[in-house]
Amino acid sequence: MPTANALTFGQRVAYRRRVARMTQQELANAAGVHVGTLRKIERGARGASDGVVEALAAALGVDTSRLLGSRDQADARVHAAMPSLSAEIAAYEGPDDGPVRPLADLRIAVDEAVTWRLAAQYVRIARHAPKLIGELIRANHLAPAKERAEIAGLLVSALRTADAVAYKYGARDLSARLVDLMRWVAPHAGDPLLVAAVAYVRTETFFAARAFAPGLRALEAALDAAPVGDDDATVAARGTLNMRAAVIAGRAGLVEAANFHLFEARRLGDAVPESVYQGTAFGPESVRIHEVSVAVSLGHDHVRRALDVANEWAPPQSLPAERRSGFYIEVARAQLWTGLARDAFESLKVARRIAPQHTRDHPWVREDAATLRRLRRGDAESLSSFAEWCHAGE
Repeated sequence: MPTANALTFGQRVAYRRRVARMTQQELANAAGVHVGTLRKIERGARGASDGVVEALAAALGVDTSRLLGSRDQADARVHAAMPSLSAEIAAYEGPDDGPVRPLADLRIAVDEAVTWRLAAQYVRIARHAPKLIGELIRANHLAPAKERAEIAGLLVSALRTADAVAYKYGARDLSARLVDLMRWVAPHAGDPLLVAAVAYVRTETFFAARAFAPGLRALEAALDAAPVGDDDATVAARGTLNMRAAVIAGRAGLVEAANFHLFEARRLGDAVPESVYQGTAFGPESVRIHEVSVAVSLGHDHVRRALDVANEWAPPQSLPAERRSGFYIEVARAQLWTGLARDAFESLKVARRIAPQHTRDHPWVREDAATLRRLRRGDAESLSSFAEWCHAGE
């Protein structure tokens, strides 16, 4: 049987349709395409536009990259969007003329984009984010004064969604520019909790530069400036900052600071229901995932803590896909460090099933897959296939 990557696009659609136990008519109806078009796609008689690919993926309940198959195809679509994204944010002070939808429609579009970010659907984000950001920038210039605060908040959310793609795909200069624009726009929304959320996102620039101690200081300054209150949104804002601070303190090797911020995150997490606040998942379950992150960040002497969590608990399906896949990526590293190579590979495969694009482009996945390949050379064809899928060792 040919490997998944050897299948054509149409064959992958047909395979996923059969797995979902759908007829061609049922899939066509769910995707909003003509059944004759679907038949031609499945037998390779015609291609599919980006919109049709997305519609079929949504109807099948799979990530777009599952249908594209080739890593190069998915990557090419993401990288092709970077110049357009860069051009849109460069025109912030003097945007081009163009249409602007009503505020209610913009809310829906941004909510959808945030959903894609939490699900790690980077191909979809890359296709839609430049146009959405350009439209929001125009709206920010044209809208009546009473709408501008809300539009500023929507723009920050859209910029954060685009930044997730830029950062994950290594466009670090573009990511830094997106973060700078977020920091400039956020105060115009009149919401101090949004400013705190941007401080959380900004930490990725410190991770990228390996400037862990300065990153910790920036987060602690954000905590000093963040509102204090007992409502869920305010508690979650402070909790997410402490979660992030715990991880970056761990990367800096500051055990006491990491434990202090993790304790604060756990205390605050226990006070609110697990949910997405200001675009970030927070609650008891998210904090538990960060316990694993902190243990792995602190290094070999602390990984037993990560394994203890993983042995007694697994993230529920209700958590965002990106966060759940991140848990298994971190656990795989802890397992690899303690000599549990087979378990580590199983964890990486679980991460891939949950969020393939997030897993494939995670640097730790590439490093660990390359290490596993060396340790078990020739032992498993599936390991070699996995390593090639994520370009391990490149």
